[in-house]
Amino acid sequence: MKTMKAKGAVIHAIGEDWKVEDLELDEPGENEVLIKVMASGLCHSDDHFVTGDIPVTLPMIGGHEGAGIVERVGSKVTRVKPGDHVATLFIPSCGTCRYCARGQSYICNNGAGMEHGLAMDGTPRFHLADSGAGIGGVTRLGTFSNYLVCHETQTVKLPEDIPFELACLVSCGVATGYGAAVNGAKVRPGDVVLIVGAGGVGMNAVQGARHAGADHIIVVDPVQYKRDRAPEFGATDTFASLEEAQSRIDSLTNGQGVDSAIITVGRVDGEILGAVFDRVGKAGICILVSVGSYDRSLSVSPQDLTNFAKSIKGVMYGDCNPSVDIPRLLQMYVDGSIKLDPLVTRTYSLDEINQGFADMHSGANIRGVLVHDH
Repeated sequence: MKTMKAKGAVIHAIGEDWKVEDLELDEPGENEVLIKVMASGLCHSDDHFVTGDIPVTLPMIGGHEGAGIVERVGSKVTRVKPGDHVATLFIPSCGTCRYCARGQSYICNNGAGMEHGLAMDGTPRFHLADSGAGIGGVTRLGTFSNYLVCHETQTVKLPEDIPFELACLVSCGVATGYGAAVNGAKVRPGDVVLIVGAGGVGMNAVQGARHAGADHIIVVDPVQYKRDRAPEFGATDTFASLEEAQSRIDSLTNGQGVDSAIITVGRVDGEILGAVFDRVGKAGICILVSVGSYDRSLSVSPQDLTNFAKSIKGVMYGDCNPSVDIPRLLQMYVDGSIKLDPLVTRTYSLDEINQGFADMHSGANIRGVLVHDH
């Protein structure tokens, strides 16, 4: 098979830095698309591959929150054509499996096996230039490379007038956060909503809750910079901890607890989940978006679930159907209903990728964006 040259950031082992390397990339197969990647969000999920919180087959090309231009397509591709601007979908949307057919493409069956990063046929599209060894790309993508090959079901066409550094965010962080509030929590006008964690996903949960009509949106984050920025996206109250927020929650709800709570912290565990769940009122819902512990332990009273008709729900991809919702969210941006520009705190070159993640860890960014050279 013919190959072309690419350059991308690779993680070789848990705990190591990203390493920028020369790559070789196979030509697209009959149902595949070659994308010239223009921009990629630095999502916290990619850091979870470094920490080991999300086990994957290493080494692997990083990145899943991407936008770019279609360069070439396989002979059976029908969704996009060369020249199209596209966003990458970190979960495929086949349209025909049981889940896609009932409007749940965020859990498409073709998401199985994505922890290996290989193409749908089980073979790699990326190869290390120095050894020729085949390696995977995160969620079968690898948007930390300036070119990638993926299945057409992991693409959605974009308007050509949306900047790539904004469009890439809608492919993951915006859809996930906005959808967590609108689709997952089903926020209603007049609700009191608690959002714990104000990074790239959390700020979009704020936007979703505001757009759905919540009267009060309480944001909890230990980083002052993020608390200062949260009102820009719709937060009405900000606090450094749940304990500091408690009196405000009580005053707004007569001590009953919030209508919904959304957890978007960098890393979650059972204790955090339990503490947030305790702030949810009767018939309320606690939405878990964050990745973290695999421990089978939750600090939650089963009796509270029953006596107060409360619930806990996990949300993947904002419970969105991205082929429809990504273009819709971009139209909302054009119409002024949601904000994208303020989400991008700083852009980075590929060589600056480790600095980008350092800035994420320090709380300096809402979202950092990698902008590729070609």
